[in-house]
Amino acid sequence: MTRQDSYGTGLFMQKKFNELRPLKLEPGWNPYAEGSCLITMGHTKVLCTASVEEKVPDFKKNSGEGWVTAEYGMLPRATHTRTNREAAKGKQASRTQEIQRLIGRALRGVVDFKKMGERSILIDCDVLQADGGTRTASITGSYVALALACRFLMRNKKIKQWPLKDFVAAVSVGIVKRKPWLDLDYEKDSKADVDMNLVMTGKGRFIEIQGTAEHNPFNDKELTLLKKLGAKGIRELIHAQKEVLREAGFGHK
Repeated sequence: MTRQDSYGTGLFMQKKFNELRPLKLEPGWNPYAEGSCLITMGHTKVLCTASVEEKVPDFKKNSGEGWVTAEYGMLPRATHTRTNREAAKGKQASRTQEIQRLIGRALRGVVDFKKMGERSILIDCDVLQADGGTRTASITGSYVALALACRFLMRNKKIKQWPLKDFVAAVSVGIVKRKPWLDLDYEKDSKADVDMNLVMTGKGRFIEIQGTAEHNPFNDKELTLLKKLGAKGIRELIHAQKEVLREAGFGHK
């Protein structure tokens, strides 16, 4: 599923404040994973894979329920300058831990664990190229990978009922030079007075709102405007998810 209306000849044209960056979802990008999706939003690219394991964490054993968790990482040259691999440092950065926990919470918010049985789906989000919004792109792409993994379980008769209760996607919003903005790239994000990430379901219910005033505090009117702007973007992202999953061979659940 590709949204190409904002592409120019090799360069991105200036998008409007209430538009998403050019979006592309490529399901099944990894042939080995039970579910996968390469998501491109503007210049940000994240490979999301979903792996099924026939076990659950200790706190879920003998519960009859499954589990979904996520890991996140950036390739050394995902940005303009090389960043050392976290494995070489011997520990994950606090930012990495915070983002992967957010991805896991977002996905778990739409899963019926009783319908999964005692098995886990592990989501890996690897940032190939970063230009802002990597955490939100990871959530949006990971849902497609998760849905494909659930279809794998259904087709192989490991589960009898569809375990996903709803769709979920995420987007960034902000205030840049006193103006609201949807889906910030790195340049806009670095100049934003307010930076916010929204995670929302297909039914329009929030799973998480992360908002910070980087410079000037914001008021309730501005908060309401940003939530409406983010909700608009998420509706468009979920529409794209539905289309790409339909194209991949199964209908909207």
